[in-house]
Amino acid sequence: MDFRFLRHLWYFLAVAEERHFGKAAARLGISQPPLSQQIQTLEQVLGVELFDRTKAGVRLTQEGMAILPEVKRLADHAQRLEVLVREARNGAIGSITIGAITSAMFEVLPNFLKSLRAEHPRVLVSLIEMDTADALSSLEAGDIDLAFVRSHHDVGAIKVAPLVKDQLAVALSPEHPLARRQSIGLAELAEEPMVLFARRISPAYFDSIVSACHLCGFAPKILHEASSVYSQIGFVACGLGIALVPSGAVRREMTGVVIRRLESEVDLITIAIAWNAARAPAFTPSLIDMAVSSNRGADDLPH
Repeated sequence: MDFRFLRHLWYFLAVAEERHFGKAAARLGISQPPLSQQIQTLEQVLGVELFDRTKAGVRLTQEGMAILPEVKRLADHAQRLEVLVREARNGAIGSITIGAITSAMFEVLPNFLKSLRAEHPRVLVSLIEMDTADALSSLEAGDIDLAFVRSHHDVGAIKVAPLVKDQLAVALSPEHPLARRQSIGLAELAEEPMVLFARRISPAYFDSIVSACHLCGFAPKILHEASSVYSQIGFVACGLGIALVPSGAVRREMTGVVIRRLESEVDLITIAIAWNAARAPAFTPSLIDMAVSSNRGADDLPH
C-alpha cells in the first residue's frame, strides 16, 4: 500500500470538513501551498476534481461527495488501529467495538461493561454512540462487533436478543391540562403535537408507537423528530409538544417536564443486543449471555 495516498486522503478529509484550505492547513499544522499541492496530486491520481474552488472557500464536487463517506470510515478505522497498536504494546490481547444508542449507555452498558472487564481485563473495548439504524448498518458492514439498539426482530444475518422491555408513558409540560392527571388514555392524545423518533433512526420503535395510535383510532400528529429519548424530553421542555417515552427512561421529574402513566398498555422492547451471525467473532455467544445475565431485571424499572 502506498501510504502517501493515505496521507492525501487525510488532507482531503480536512479540507472537506473545514470547507477552506487555510483553515484545513492550520488544523493539519502545515502551510496552505503544500496542502493545495497535495490535493491537486490526489485529484490527478483519481482523475477527477474533488473541490470547486471559490474566493469564499471550497465546496465538494459530486465526485468529492461520493468518496467522502468512505474516507471518513477509513479515518475512523485508522484511528482505532492506532489505539489497538498502542494498547497491544501495553498488554491488550484483543478488542471489541460496540455501537450503542444513548439510553443503553445509562441503562444496560454499565453492568455489561463491568462484567466484561472483570472476565476479560485485557480486552480493549471501543464504544461508539449510534442510533439504531446506523448501528445495524455498521453491524452488517462488519465495522462493529455488537450493538445495543431498539429493534424487535432478526433481519437476515443480523440477530437480536431483547434485554429491556418497558411501557410507554407521556412526557408533557407541567402547564398542560392533562398534567393534572395521574394517567392519560392514548386516545386523548389524538390532537396533540407529538415529538417522536424519525423512522430512519429506529424503524421498529417508530412503527410500534404508530401502530398503537392507529389501534386507538388516530394517526399521531408528528411535528418534531428527535434522535433520542432525552432529546424528545428536551423538545417537550421547550414547549414543542408532548412525547411518548419509555416509562423507565426518566427516573425523576425534569425542569419543564412531567411524566404521566399511559393507561393503554403498550409494551416495547426498548433495548436489545444485536450481532451479525455471519461475521460474529467466536466469543460473541458468551458476550450475549453476559449482556442478558448482567442486566437481568433491568426491565423491572419504576413505571
